[in-house]
Amino acid sequence: MADKKYESLKIENIVASGVIAESIDLVELSNKVENCELHKKRFPGAVYHIADPKMASLIFSSGKIVLTGARNQKALTDGLAIIVKSLKEAGIEPLKEPKVAITNMVCSYNLGKYINLNRLTIILNVENIEYEPEQFPGLVYRVKDPKIVALIFSSGKIILTGGKNLEDIKKGIDVLEQKLASIE
Repeated sequence: MADKKYESLKIENIVASGVIAESIDLVELSNKVENCELHKKRFPGAVYHIADPKMASLIFSSGKIVLTGARNQKALTDGLAIIVKSLKEAGIEPLKEPKVAITNMVCSYNLGKYINLNRLTIILNVENIEYEPEQFPGLVYRVKDPKIVALIFSSGKIILTGGKNLEDIKKGIDVLEQKLASIE
């Protein structure tokens, strides 16, 4: 991210999901793979923790997978490669080309200035804002295009979620900054 404007933008979590095998014997997988746990009474999938890159995956008997915890594309790719290798070592045949895609990114961003959330709520007065300071100290703003949800705090810090890539997140920031500029 060479762009100075987005200097404070930081990926906090990437969630990806897809299919890595036609079917998976979860009992066999959890017995043969270290850090892979199965508690069928509590959850229908196996939970596989990877130390480096630090992430977790939910693996289901259908061959579907959900990965969480990666902070960049390389960590996601590396983590998926470790999971595929573990499947092979456990005697489970993965798909030649696992079909896994990012479904959500959570990012933090700092505007570097104080925001009067009460004033922002009054001036914007639209249905895509939720602000109940007695319940939660941040204002929830739903950007329609791209479809991003921003938690805006009076400190100027923002949590953005819902993007599938950094371009979506950056467009969401641009929309927010335009709205905020209109109230200054």
